Amino acid sequence: MQIATPQDREVEAVMKALAAPFAPTEVRFKPAVVSGNRALALAYVDARVIQDRLDDVLGVTGWQDDYEFLPDGSVVCRLRLRLGGEWITKVDVGGPSEQPDEGDRRKAAVSDALKRAAVKFGIGRYLYRLPAQWHDYDPQRRQFVRPPTLPVKADRVAARTEGHKPATKLGAPALPANGKELQRRLNDYDTRLAAQGFCVPGDLVKHVVQAGVKAGHGADLSAWNGPAIVLAVEETKAFEAQARQRRHERKDVA
Repeated sequence: MQIATPQDREVEAVMKALAAPFAPTEVRFKPAVVSGNRALALAYVDARVIQDRLDDVLGVTGWQDDYEFLPDGSVVCRLRLRLGGEWITKVDVGGPSEQPDEGDRRKAAVSDALKRAAVKFGIGRYLYRLPAQWHDYDPQRRQFVRPPTLPVKADRVAARTEGHKPATKLGAPALPANGKELQRRLNDYDTRLAAQGFCVPGDLVKHVVQAGVKAGHGADLSAWNGPAIVLAVEETKAFEAQARQRRHERKDVA
């Protein structure tokens, strides 16, 4: 059996973070099909939300995008993410909107292209697999009578389709914003685990730093960002699980 390297675990953790469900307040709905006074609600997120997710998970230097404008008004997006030390590119095409202003139509095509390319990395893919929802619709105002909401189990849909366990709740604590916050939170958690008898003080920090160095990150936690922070979170979970298992085994022996 092939043993996963720290770099493999980092890439897996990054992909899970990219595919995580969005906060309900970030998800919007638009009518996909209108039938009289009813419309099929299609869930989506704004392009800026996609950009925020990329920044939060990969850092501002961990992704790139460029666009090609086609004669028919559609736009090609080439989205490149740095994963495991390599640049991976996904490509998709976005279509223009029906807005009267040409500039607005082009902006809509750019946003659509980015979102479609991002889906190929798992970002927001679960939204396409949500159960169909029909809602009352006002065709004169071109809007829903009452704003649609996400299904209660939307996070479980994401977990099922992307192959990872769902978060306990959509409002789960966010990743550390930067290396300094990571270092502070990691030291605090190290102290907590040590106080509970799961490890010797400093063992958790040592474990995370060693995993990060093997994955190509420096030894200075305060300088970590993007994928390094995601790796630190996953390594912390793995360390705690192993520490709890070891203590459980010691109790069984005793």
